[in-house]
Amino acid sequence: MVALPDPEPLNELIESLTKLPGVGKRSARRMAYHLLQYDREGAKQIHDALDHALNDLVHCKMCNSFSQEEICAICQSPRRDHSLLCVVETPSDLNMIEASHGYHGLYYVLMGKLSPLDGVGAQTINFERLLKRVFEYPVKEVILATNFTAEGETTAHYLGTVLKEQNIKVSRIARGIPSGSELEYVDAGTIAWALNDRRSG
Repeated sequence: MVALPDPEPLNELIESLTKLPGVGKRSARRMAYHLLQYDREGAKQIHDALDHALNDLVHCKMCNSFSQEEICAICQSPRRDHSLLCVVETPSDLNMIEASHGYHGLYYVLMGKLSPLDGVGAQTINFERLLKRVFEYPVKEVILATNFTAEGETTAHYLGTVLKEQNIKVSRIARGIPSGSELEYVDAGTIAWALNDRRSG
């Protein structure tokens, strides 16, 4: 028995949902059917919220994150330490650091990472904008807080090299044992990095 093709509007909705991270075709179809069958009001809210975000959000002139203003609230705050600049890959990474309440400097969001195999180079991410930020609003130290993936490490190495050539102090966030964890349950790679990044007590 041949399965009937989805109506074109439904197929477009399913294809659009697969663009979300971690959402495959089956999950996207399930979401689409749920929204259309049980929650049309929710579907309309998603539509309106997306439309509002796409039309009203811009990139902050200083940190490159999303903002409704030319300069976002964090960059405008006089309570932040403007001599520190923490470089992260995404706005989600920025939010995680903010949630820790352990950092009070400013940020720069790359909106990506170097991935030569995928054709993502320095031009694609526009590193020139970061350098412009560093010189237009001078800082004492740039903290590289990209992820500890192969791409994140490549990005941090590249940025560190470029910034040091401009005589800018650069540091990298440390890797280590998560708080509250026991060594026997921590992977060997994390333990190795924790030993390499050790500090005096």
